[in-house]
Amino acid sequence: MTVKQTPLYETHLRYGGRIVEFGGWSLPVQYTGIKDEHNAVRTKAGLFDVSHMGEVVVNGPDALIFLQTLVTNDVSKLERNQILYTPMCYKHGGTVDDLLVYKKDADHYLLVINAANIEKDWNWMQENAEEFDVKLTNISNETAQIALQGPLAEVILSNLTDAPLSKLKYYWFMPEIDVAGKKVLLSRTGYTGEDGFEIYCSPEDVTYLWDTIMEVGSPLGLLPAGLGCRDTLRFEVCFPLYGHELSADISPIEAGLGMFVKLDKEEFNGQGTLQEQKTNGPKRRIVGFEMVDRGVARAEYPILVEGSYVGVVTTGTYAPSLDKNLGLGIIQAEYAKVGQKIDIEIRGKKVSAQVISKPFYKREGK
Repeated sequence: MTVKQTPLYETHLRYGGRIVEFGGWSLPVQYTGIKDEHNAVRTKAGLFDVSHMGEVVVNGPDALIFLQTLVTNDVSKLERNQILYTPMCYKHGGTVDDLLVYKKDADHYLLVINAANIEKDWNWMQENAEEFDVKLTNISNETAQIALQGPLAEVILSNLTDAPLSKLKYYWFMPEIDVAGKKVLLSRTGYTGEDGFEIYCSPEDVTYLWDTIMEVGSPLGLLPAGLGCRDTLRFEVCFPLYGHELSADISPIEAGLGMFVKLDKEEFNGQGTLQEQKTNGPKRRIVGFEMVDRGVARAEYPILVEGSYVGVVTTGTYAPSLDKNLGLGIIQAEYAKVGQKIDIEIRGKKVSAQVISKPFYKREGK
C-alpha cells in the first residue's frame, strides 16, 4: 500500500517535523516535542495538519432523510451553518465511524470522516444511498484542512481576517470567508478540548495559510503541533479515537456516547441494538482509570479484577496537563464504577490502577 502525503508534507520537513505513518499517511508525530506542543495548545496555541481527514458532500432532495437513516444523531435539528457530531453504525450496532455533519443548506451537507476510514465509509455510504435521491461526492483529495487550537486561536486568526470570529459559536461555521486573502470554510471545532478553529481550503492554498498563520502566531507562542499531542490532548478530554474507544465491536452506547444517539427519530442503522443497550444498560462500558503503581498502560493490555479478565485497555499514556499516567479501557459493566480497583497486565505483571471519572481534564469556564 502506498503511503500518502498531505499537501503540507514538505512544510513539515521544513519545520523539523518527525514523520511517521498513520492510517496510511505520512504525518508529523512531533516537531519540538509532544509535551511542549501539548502545553502550547493548552496555554497558547498549536497548528495541526489534518488534511488527511476525509470529506464527503451529500446533496439532493433526499439528503436529510438519507442522513437520518445513516447516522445516530438527529440531523433534522441542524440550522444552516451549524454542525453536529455523530456516530455512524452498522445494523448490528457496532460503529462504522464517528464524524461531523456540516449543514450548508436544506439539501446540501458536508461530512467529515476519519482518515483511516475514508474508503470503508465511502463504500458504506454509497451502499446505503441506493434507495435515495442523493448525490455523494468524495472531495477528500480536493480539500486540505488545518486546525488552529488553543486559548489564543481567535486572537491569532483575527489578525488575518475581517470575519466576526467572536460571533462564531462552538459547532457553527462560516461557509466562505477570506483568511489571509484565501477563500476558506471556517468552523469553530476541534479535537483538543480547547477553543479553536478548523480551516478547510484548497490544497494549493494550504502551505501559504500555514506559513502565514505561523508567522503571525509565533510571537504569541504558537507552535506547529503533531499527531503525538493531538492524541494526548483528545485523550485528556476523553474524546474517542476510532479503532480504540469506538470500533465495529464497540457501540456508541458502550462508549458513553448515548447523548449522540437519538432513538426517538426515524429508523436508522443499529437502532434496535442501541435501543436495547440504552434500555437495559450495555454489558460493557468505556471507563477512565489512573495508574496507582508505576507503569503506563497501553492499548490491548488486559484489565483484571481479582485475577480475572474483565476488559482491555483502549488508550493509555502519560497525561501532561495532569502529570499522571491515565488510561481508557472497555470493561464489564459491573466493574465500571468510580473507585473500582483494577489491575493492568503490563508485560505479564499485574500493576494496580483505579477507575476514575471522565473527562480527566476540562478547560476553565467549561
